Amino acid sequence: MQFAINVPNFGEYADPRVTAELARATENAGWDGFFVWDHINAGFEPGTPMADPWVLLTTIALATERIRIGTMVTPLARRRPWKLARETVTIDRLSGGRLILGVGLGIPADLEFGAFGEEPDDRERAAKLDEGLDVLTGLWSGEPFSYTGKHCIVSNVQFLPTPVQRPRIPIWVAQMYPHRRPLRRAARWDGLVPMHESDMFPTPAQVDEVVTLARSYRTADEPFDVNVPIVLPEARSGVAQLVREYEAAGATWLQIGAWGVDDLRRQVAAGPPAG
Repeated sequence: MQFAINVPNFGEYADPRVTAELARATENAGWDGFFVWDHINAGFEPGTPMADPWVLLTTIALATERIRIGTMVTPLARRRPWKLARETVTIDRLSGGRLILGVGLGIPADLEFGAFGEEPDDRERAAKLDEGLDVLTGLWSGEPFSYTGKHCIVSNVQFLPTPVQRPRIPIWVAQMYPHRRPLRRAARWDGLVPMHESDMFPTPAQVDEVVTLARSYRTADEPFDVNVPIVLPEARSGVAQLVREYEAAGATWLQIGAWGVDDLRRQVAAGPPAG
């Protein structure tokens, strides 16, 4: 089991110096990963500061040496995949091959898509997500690449350099419980980020359900990560049992966060839950 800190890209965390300092403290305290959200207009109070997650990841990469970093998760339907290919490879190389790309449809759709005249329909965004992943991985290959889809067209393009990681930067796909369609998408790639649509935090039983189904769709024997957001009990005496329950359900990563920076600093300093 590995343990990560997960922070929004808005509010107090919108200051890249703050996120870099937190990431460094996370690494020093023995955690395994530091991930950031990817929102552009999440609909919080007007005037809420918000930062670009890829700029935050640049500062995080420079402030750390060991921990895995990445977005949890990027709504690929609102990104041009060729632009994201350049950004992800740059950060993968800057970090020495530590990037993980989390992807999903993105919420809330009306604010993250509709407010800018983009299509908020789930099926349409899912189709863009799938095409975007095909293009992204094709461009990561470093070979001449062409693609013709409904939403993406690439004509004989070669992107260099390639990512440090081979065969590619790991891709983890988000799923909102109880929806099952994203599990087939996740099974094509390298991992799953299960969340609950009501409060974001699935129970061990729900994780077990979706992991069993996702693994049943897998055709490859390669490792498959499952990164679960959780809330730690206030009493540390109950943490070990909770970790064992999620591990038995198939989780390979647990990630925690906090709205306030001061609260998060305390959680970081306490070390990973199994520490």
